Amino acid sequence: MIITRILGGLGNQMFQYAAGRALAIANEAELKLDLIEMAAYKLRPFALDQFNIKAAIAKPHEVPAKPKRGFFRKVASAFKHDRLSCERIVENGLSFDSRIPTLRGSLHLSGYWQSEQYFASSADAIRSDFSLKSRLSPARQDVLARIRAATTPVSIHVRRGDYVTSPSANAVHGTCEPPWYHEAMRRMLDRARDASFFVFSDEPQWAKHNLQSSRPMVFIEPQDDGRDWEDMHIMAACHAHIIANSSFSWWGAWLNPRPDKHVIAPRQWFRASDRDDRDIVPASWERL
Repeated sequence: MIITRILGGLGNQMFQYAAGRALAIANEAELKLDLIEMAAYKLRPFALDQFNIKAAIAKPHEVPAKPKRGFFRKVASAFKHDRLSCERIVENGLSFDSRIPTLRGSLHLSGYWQSEQYFASSADAIRSDFSLKSRLSPARQDVLARIRAATTPVSIHVRRGDYVTSPSANAVHGTCEPPWYHEAMRRMLDRARDASFFVFSDEPQWAKHNLQSSRPMVFIEPQDDGRDWEDMHIMAACHAHIIANSSFSWWGAWLNPRPDKHVIAPRQWFRASDRDDRDIVPASWERL
């Protein structure tokens, strides 16, 4: 059995599921989700149940206890519990750990696993798992129709929100500013002069004011219905992508199965210099 801890926003939940799913496939084992910490998480809801995922919810007794320290560790070891034998695997840093995909046995994954290398071997299965259970809302169906009617639709994701309003989030992540987007659009037009840009943003007015192009631009109004995963799938319907330093737009680009897609991503994923981002962006994507 493989158990993967789920914690964070939608994009992080998807990374955690994907790493666990790929390891479960390699082990020919059942995948279960550890939602113990997620149940107490106040910032984002559990959202993987909107997809056709292949995983059950782990029961509390199946999740290995966190190791105790000092005196409490000795006390805990003196008492037997009924938790199943499952080795805890804790992520050690943001860079890809090549040992993880080779692990075998009953395992519990705890980390963010933000690299395609953890699950590239099972890409087709994971894209299928992340298909939507329900039909798109009518408004999003209209947007999807416009994307499908365009010759070369290109998604642009502008991540603002707490990256701007929260000093701690801004210090870690930072934001992609207008000059970066203008250069990314210029490079995209060098490859596809007939491109149409579809702009997704949590601050659409900022995007409208700061992003301009000689090519058609469609600014997608965010829907206040909590179904953000539908926007991610609309992004994936585009032929190419300009993404922010955001796991949400990372998945919007990755879910696009086109072998000829072109993705432009920020060279600097984190503003904080102590964060290792070398393995977050797939090698086939362009970093700017």
